Amino acid sequence: MTALIGILVFPGVFFLSLFGLVCEFVDRKLHARLQHRVGPPWFQPLADFIKLVSKETIIPEEADRTMFRLMPALAVAAAAAAALYIPMWSAKALFSFSGDVIVVIYLLTIPTLTFFLGGWSSTSLYAMIGSVRCLTQLFAYEVPLFMGVLAPFMLASTWNFSELAEFYRAHPGYMIFNVIGFAVSLVALMGKLEKVPFDIPEAETEIVAGSFTEYSGRYLALFRMAVDIEMVVGASLLAAVFLPFGLGLPAGVAFALYVIKVLFVVVLLSILRTLFARLRIDQMVDFCWKYLAPASLVQLLINLAVKGALLS
Repeated sequence: MTALIGILVFPGVFFLSLFGLVCEFVDRKLHARLQHRVGPPWFQPLADFIKLVSKETIIPEEADRTMFRLMPALAVAAAAAAALYIPMWSAKALFSFSGDVIVVIYLLTIPTLTFFLGGWSSTSLYAMIGSVRCLTQLFAYEVPLFMGVLAPFMLASTWNFSELAEFYRAHPGYMIFNVIGFAVSLVALMGKLEKVPFDIPEAETEIVAGSFTEYSGRYLALFRMAVDIEMVVGASLLAAVFLPFGLGLPAGVAFALYVIKVLFVVVLLSILRTLFARLRIDQMVDFCWKYLAPASLVQLLINLAVKGALLS
């Protein structure tokens, strides 16, 4: 029963959905203020969700109806499941085992695949173009994200979040060696969340809404909720890997510190998307392979050198 409550309520789907709406508001409000606009009121993300749920759901005649309906729910489920393996404010996650970081990264890949399959199954030209861009972008940022996130684990000689936190609690000075990996992972996370300058799959001025062009009503609401949850989980992942301090403190203090760390990552994402204009898909791929991948490789080499010095 405790596990079921954790999955559905806290820190499961219900908490992630609410916190995702909060993070969406912070992102939109800060982005607007940086552009000298007023921005939305605090309740706007929730109002948008309620409005979409109340609207009629239209499915194109030529669409694969099963895939079209299934993908939004699968996106939410995969993003929420990833959070269950990340220690957020306690020393251990709800479900913890050796190699849990690999499972988290794998689960965070699934929402992107659902965006592709959902758009492709709708048979809309705009949606299919967005789906192809979505998959192309996935191949570009996924490798740098993998290497950037896994480098701190390699230094700690573990693939478990809890053991990683224990290592950096005992050796806090070693976190400084992971600065490059944090920068690479932050930029790669922007690509995963399809934020400017990596919003090529849903470029509004080119292909309407990309993979989501034919979605409406509750299915579009679920996709948008999946993106919000993915933002929370992605920020929680970076916080757990690169800012693993504060875990194990009294529950209230640890939770408040967790919220601050996640909002810190969200603020960085918002600032970065305000600074840059949209790239073309070929520019995005070139950027990832010419700059992000070599930078993440440098991070791995630095950690290997530090680890070798520790063992000698």
